[in-house]
Amino acid sequence: MDSIQLLSPSVANQIAAGEVVSRPASVIKELVENSIDAGATSIAVDVTDAGRTLIRVSDNGCGMSQADAVLSFSRHATSKIRQADDLFSLHTFGFRGEALPSIAAIAQVTMQTCTRDSDTGVRISVDGGEDLQSEPCVCDPGTVISVRNLFYNVPARRKFLKSNQTEFTHIMTEMERASLAHPEIAFSLSHQGQQVLQLAPSAIRPRIVAIFGKKMNQVLLPVEVETPLVRVSGFVSNLENSRARGSQQFFFVNGRFMKHPYFHKAVLQAFDGLIQQGDQPSYFLFIEIAPDLIDVNIHPTKTEIKFQDEQVIFKIIMAAVRETVGKFEEMPTIDFNVADMPDIPAFDGRSPVSQPKVEYNPDFNPFRQSGGGGANSRVEMPKRSTDDWTLLYGESGHQVKEDDIPYQTAGDFTGTVLEPDAPKALCQIMQRYILLEDHAGLRVVDQHRAHVRVLFDQFMEQVQSHAAVSQGLLFPEMFCMSPTDFQTFQTLKPRLESLGFDLSDMGQGAVAVQGIPAGLEGHDYENIIMGMLRDWTENPCADEDSQLRALALSMARSSAIPAGQILSADEMNRLLQSLFACSLPSRTPDGHSVFIDLSQADLAKRFT
Repeated sequence: MDSIQLLSPSVANQIAAGEVVSRPASVIKELVENSIDAGATSIAVDVTDAGRTLIRVSDNGCGMSQADAVLSFSRHATSKIRQADDLFSLHTFGFRGEALPSIAAIAQVTMQTCTRDSDTGVRISVDGGEDLQSEPCVCDPGTVISVRNLFYNVPARRKFLKSNQTEFTHIMTEMERASLAHPEIAFSLSHQGQQVLQLAPSAIRPRIVAIFGKKMNQVLLPVEVETPLVRVSGFVSNLENSRARGSQQFFFVNGRFMKHPYFHKAVLQAFDGLIQQGDQPSYFLFIEIAPDLIDVNIHPTKTEIKFQDEQVIFKIIMAAVRETVGKFEEMPTIDFNVADMPDIPAFDGRSPVSQPKVEYNPDFNPFRQSGGGGANSRVEMPKRSTDDWTLLYGESGHQVKEDDIPYQTAGDFTGTVLEPDAPKALCQIMQRYILLEDHAGLRVVDQHRAHVRVLFDQFMEQVQSHAAVSQGLLFPEMFCMSPTDFQTFQTLKPRLESLGFDLSDMGQGAVAVQGIPAGLEGHDYENIIMGMLRDWTENPCADEDSQLRALALSMARSSAIPAGQILSADEMNRLLQSLFACSLPSRTPDGHSVFIDLSQADLAKRFT
């Protein structure tokens, strides 16, 4: 009996939809790219329930005739290419002809479209890839596509969608990419009837500032290089704006966003030795290259692109970014011109220290005058000197030692009294590990992880006891967030306040930090908050307790003692005492080892 059979068109379309449409953001990406290919100068996106209930994309592009509108819902129907050779000269986003039929197979789709030279348009409705209906209608030139009840006929796919906040974050990401790639187009985005994004046509620099805040305008350095092979333009951030997390990094090729780890490495190599290890710069780089030298047809999402001369382009990008940093970044210089400069004697620690001579009049009275007592009469001030420092300063004239300086770091242990039997550090090695001896042998403690463990426990104890203290700032600090980050911030704002932050929404993505958790004084508050938002975006949590734990861990990581910081003996001892007072000192909150033990037997084996 024969067992192979042809799948029905509806089933085949649902399978194909799995490659093109994975979440609401995928639908918006495909529809917005179609609007750009149609020559639109204004694109508006409206979503409800993060795209689960409704996605509407409106544009003022060229529109479609009735015949084209009906045919556009057929698989492999496209106006972008005619033959296989056209794949190597693509100037459009779409070319497969799979977007509309794939979307229509898993949703209820309605399209209204009208060409610029027509008085009437056409309305197309498709329900789950079947029962296509067409009728004339009156509408403005352009196209409006409404997608309702995404995955309504594929409940297994709908079940795997994330929370509305997570899905809307992905939508914002797609809108950011499209609006950066085409700053000449006006974009708008509304969610639940509330406008979230409104971008007017502009040049690329104002568009970056409009999305990521006015602060970006102060840190962007222009990149511009043109070769016979490729043209690279755009912006990179200056050295001071590099950070470990939260950098904005975008590559665009011929107006198309792409992910390219190899070219990302080229940018990092250009900053090598100029920024702290582990930090990364922000960059917005646009690559223009002949279409026949690239291949975009390697993945349905079209975010992966192969280049014919990757190594050459790698060197061009690295050289262009390095030239920009060297040309525009202010570097400290040494001036060897010492002519007419005053002669400043060098300090010699071996020279004897002479006691200062202090002269004062112990009988001085400003109300007693000598002479005629006139207003301009001089006051007699007999002089007396002393050679005894203790008469002037008591016991405060002793030399301050390093161990007299209190231990001060984020969430520090200032005021902690060292117990007589508290663990004592032997030394710090590699500016990262603390070595101490215990009854079993040697113990090597990672100072950063140890401080993360201590800070996390302190933050959680304050939250659970409702004793989180907010330290008010004399001068509030303000910074701007991108629309994507601001959506995440609004969700997590109550949790941040539970940890001790006092934050105010100033509108237009601006946030004012008016208070911080006690112990975070002197840190980069913007970096800490943005790091917490990034961590939560990558690993979102549903329940409140998990959110607080995740945010407390992120805050502890951002404010803990970093690897590479030199600690005094007193600082190391206080850190160790606080660590071993924790309920689980051997592990960080995310399960990493805080210390390792080398037993006497292990050490003895090394010498056999």
